[in-house]
Amino acid sequence: MSHEESTQAPLVTHLVELRNRLLKSVLVVLVIFSGLYSFANELYLFISEPLRALLPEGSSLIATEVASPFLAPLKLTFALAVLVGIPYILYQAWSFIAPALYKEEKTVAIPLLISSVILFYCGIAFAYFVVLPLIFGFFTSVGPGEVAVMTDINNYLDFVLKLFFAFGVTFEIPVATYLLIKAGVTTVAGLSKKRPYVFLGCFVVGMLITPPDIFSQTLLAIPMWLLFELGLLAGRSVPVEEDEEETEASKA
Repeated sequence: MSHEESTQAPLVTHLVELRNRLLKSVLVVLVIFSGLYSFANELYLFISEPLRALLPEGSSLIATEVASPFLAPLKLTFALAVLVGIPYILYQAWSFIAPALYKEEKTVAIPLLISSVILFYCGIAFAYFVVLPLIFGFFTSVGPGEVAVMTDINNYLDFVLKLFFAFGVTFEIPVATYLLIKAGVTTVAGLSKKRPYVFLGCFVVGMLITPPDIFSQTLLAIPMWLLFELGLLAGRSVPVEEDEEETEASKA
């Protein structure tokens, strides 16, 4: 076997393994989707409950397109199948990259992987049980009394999924902060000095990814800031490098 062939063999092996793991992930999502599809309408009713519970008497969700009653529950079921399958998808990703990691890196990566999944689900739960009732309670109470609130089911679903994704990603801030500190990109002291900018940045991000009102912007910005503080707290467990200690000692 030539040198070129010997170098190509591991690459082909890795590509085949990657393909197999991707196929397994897709298969699991499809299996979960098949199991949930028979409950598609019930799942949509559950997701829409925060709004339906606050609609004035005589108002309801509506479908403005012919295929919406079919497509909206279908899209929701597929999104839920992906969300439910995230642990298995991440497990396949971990199994693919784990052989290339050192033992110390694996020791750190496993807790971070588990905490990332848990925090993502916590973000979605926070959005559903806390944020949505508050937002819809505000929206349905400030409109003119003569205007009937009748939201399209597709528009509602897009709105809710956007918020779920936004809060799920936002709840990853402690992990991202810890990784930045662990990688040496920044320090706890450095991030602490940037608190005012981080606080302002949270509101800017909240303005960009939430509906155009200060109410929902604040509901996202405040948790973002608190999660940043949680990441700083976790970052204090990262040992300070010896060269940094020597630098501080020489300055003294």
